Amino acid sequence: QVQLVESGGGSVQAGGSLRLSCAVSGNTINYCMAWFRQAPGKGREGVATIDAGGVPNYADSVKGRFTISQEKAKNTLYLEMNSLNPEDTAMYYCAAERWYCALRTIYVNYWGQGTQVTVSS
Repeated sequence: QVQLVESGGGSVQAGGSLRLSCAVSGNTINYCMAWFRQAPGKGREGVATIDAGGVPNYADSVKGRFTISQEKAKNTLYLEMNSLNPEDTAMYYCAAERWYCALRTIYVNYWGQGTQVTVSS
């Protein structure tokens, strides 16, 4: 069983930065890890993935601003977010995909409970 616990969310002004963390437990050695987000009144969307080989992929809306990384020795996934704007306001979810590595919720096998990010203008 895989468990994911996010932390690091909060409130920040536009242009600011935050780093989200996801503590991972369970066997995820061949999993693709990902971050998704869901803004109020909108569907959940993929933000970034990192495959088992460490290769990242980003949604166009966050390219150049967000960085996904993982520290396997600490079983932790990160999302470094810079140049935040109000459109980034959402609940952010850590996710694990066993068979695919895509920015689509349909491929997610495990979800965290989410951490809220609020960006004010």
